Amino acid sequence: MEPLLPTTERALLQRLASEQAAKRVPSLVAAVVRDGRIAWSGGRGRVAGEVPGVDTQYRIGSITKTFVAVLVMRLRDEGKVALNAPYGKYVPGTAFGDVTVAQLLAHAAGLTAESPGQWWERTPGVEWTELSERVTEAELKHRPGRQFHYTNLGYGALGELVARLRGVSWLDALNAEILQPLGMTRTTPMPEKPHADGFAVHPWADVLLPEPAHDAVAMAPAGQLWSTLNDLSRWARFLGGDTDAVLHPDTVAEMREPAVVEDAEQWTSGHGLGLQLARNRGRKLAGHTGSMPGFLATVWTHAESGTAGIAMANTTTGADIPGLCTDLIDIVGTLEPQLPAEWAPLTEVDPELLALTGTWYWGPAGRSLRLLRDGWISLTPIAGGGRASRFRPVGRETWIGLDGYYAGETLRVVRRPDGSLSHLDLATFIFTREPYDPSAEIPGGVDPDGWQGR
Repeated sequence: MEPLLPTTERALLQRLASEQAAKRVPSLVAAVVRDGRIAWSGGRGRVAGEVPGVDTQYRIGSITKTFVAVLVMRLRDEGKVALNAPYGKYVPGTAFGDVTVAQLLAHAAGLTAESPGQWWERTPGVEWTELSERVTEAELKHRPGRQFHYTNLGYGALGELVARLRGVSWLDALNAEILQPLGMTRTTPMPEKPHADGFAVHPWADVLLPEPAHDAVAMAPAGQLWSTLNDLSRWARFLGGDTDAVLHPDTVAEMREPAVVEDAEQWTSGHGLGLQLARNRGRKLAGHTGSMPGFLATVWTHAESGTAGIAMANTTTGADIPGLCTDLIDIVGTLEPQLPAEWAPLTEVDPELLALTGTWYWGPAGRSLRLLRDGWISLTPIAGGGRASRFRPVGRETWIGLDGYYAGETLRVVRRPDGSLSHLDLATFIFTREPYDPSAEIPGGVDPDGWQGR
């Protein structure tokens, strides 16, 4: 990738500097990730007398939840967890054992936002046994599945689920399954130098108050981790689909799908399976915000363009870190839009797949079947509108739908006894080469008199 233009870098620095100065932030770092690397980074303010950089640690708060969600999804993909199973199947003895794992991941379980007791972010944490004993049915604030209701307690519970099924702490699982494979050596549960200290900024004077940084113990999965721009740039790439075998890209794409909507009237923000979602200036973003006493952080990834914005600050409130990240993505996307991938012909093609291309009919409605790379196909209405999907091969002459109405549905080729092509069967819908081909197995049959005038 070519370096960004000086004018683009200046615009990015201007946005960063304006946020730090106008919001009176002790220190602030930000980066743009593009084409698999940090394309730009900047820092303002001071940490231990130095301008913070890509290796300076900040506490990332609820971005921690995205790591916990990936640990849960790894268990799902291994067959050890069913997302629609009740939480109590894996961690018995809680007052919320009937809510599902998926509902906890998506903040749709109806569980209380915070853990019972003192404000967990500013007090020493307790072990899960003690925490779970404090939780009663009163902590269920809404009917499970009814609506979005953010729950830090729910992620403490998911961290315990990971620990129970792995036989090690969620942090040990995190290190072995995610951080080490991805080379994220500066993401840790407690700060390691160089790191920023957390501060509250006085509302009416330019003075600071140090904030505490306790170990949250059982609530740690909700917001314990510290990280750097370097490490979070790798995580942003992961959330965009560059998973390096830690998780299948299709599973990460599933995590990015909307499960609940926060603002139902406008649908500008929502939640997937462990990921926050936002729609901004025509872009669908996935990632997470984070806040803890003394710190704010955000990672937003635009998977379609492979671009991400990351920012971290050591202030309790005031700075618009999510807005800063969306602006960084917008600046790069506007000033230096991505070039489309260069078209090139396929290097090889299966003649039997090539024979499937062209026009197919569902009843009288025409569809075009195109052959894509790696044996994928697309089925698209010829007249525009209607149901369109891409399909990934899962066996000989069998595909699985990836999007639209047919997502998850199976498409298969049906041949006659002599091996010739008869029709396509897609979730019981029959597609033929001619409208209502009488030689195909069309449910209900075809009128023997054929097409008629009236």
